[in-house]
Amino acid sequence: MFKNKNGASNNLCGKNVCKFRCANFPGLSQRMLANRLQLAGLDVDKNAVQRIESGQRFVTDIELVALSRILHVSPEELLEQ
Repeated sequence: MFKNKNGASNNLCGKNVCKFRCANFPGLSQRMLANRLQLAGLDVDKNAVQRIESGQRFVTDIELVALSRILHVSPEELLEQ
């Protein structure tokens, strides 16, 4: 797996995914989010969601769009810092 050499997060959206998941959908667990992503056709499990939210995993553009649809926010909102 590629590691970001400057020590920064491997994605821009992880913290916002967590924020919107908890704020917009109280009770939506990482496992439930992973299940919804799987229903959208993505091969993402609970551990991948945890790594996304912690910034340890890269997020593809397809995943970003799916996350934005599931969380009812725009892709731009997920990328805001």
